[in-house]
Amino acid sequence: MTRISHRVSFIGGNQFDLAGILDSPTVTPKAYLVFTHCFTCTKDIKVAVRVGRGLVEHGYAVLRYDLTGLGDSQGHFAHTNFTTNQADLLAAVGFLEIHHAAPKFLIGHSFGGLCSLSLAEQLPSVKGVVTLAAPSDTKHLANLLSNMNPQIEQQGQGSVRIGGRDHSIHHQMLMDFRQHDISRALRQLTKPTLLIHSLQDETLGYEHVLRLFGLLTQRAEKDPPPSASSLVCLPHADHLLTSHPADLKFVVNTIAVWFDRLLADE
Repeated sequence: MTRISHRVSFIGGNQFDLAGILDSPTVTPKAYLVFTHCFTCTKDIKVAVRVGRGLVEHGYAVLRYDLTGLGDSQGHFAHTNFTTNQADLLAAVGFLEIHHAAPKFLIGHSFGGLCSLSLAEQLPSVKGVVTLAAPSDTKHLANLLSNMNPQIEQQGQGSVRIGGRDHSIHHQMLMDFRQHDISRALRQLTKPTLLIHSLQDETLGYEHVLRLFGLLTQRAEKDPPPSASSLVCLPHADHLLTSHPADLKFVVNTIAVWFDRLLADE
């Protein structure tokens, strides 16, 4: 299917201009969706590009965008946190609602997956969420960053090297990560979810997806009914899903079939 790609910009949840790319089929899309990238990544990371373009082949339109302070978006990364990520994702959803159509699906890689899960229940148009190698909480990242450079907490800021690049981290980011009760949000999520993770993920162990699955499917009496959650294990894949070329093709096909099935219920 022929693809049309447009560079777009919109005001993010933190009042900075955010840069995005909207990949669409030349025919009317089956649905629109938003792809949110991982911590310190951008919309141009291979998993975002390949999955986004691959879903266009199945008739879906995909908006991938840079969070505040990353890639081509304005702002300062050091001043961001999980709360600002949530605000930017809501802004991306709003952009599609105004200029195209409200998104019916959210996809997120790693930290972007957790962000997508945390907001899905409050978005009426969203019918399902897909996570790729997502963590089960935000607190683990605060602890990881603190261990990487104790100056962040001791002096209020410090630099860490992630993905071959140095990033300035302020203490406020760690404080924000630690104050989010993600488990509570997930226990309230009733929308279908598709969790994709590797047993060999070198960044986020398989225990993260098992905990996510448990929070989504095992509820207390006071909680709403569990979501229809599916767990797909990728053998021998890395965190970025780039170690084996067949992985991304499998991921795209799996997501497309899952989307098609949810749309069939309309």
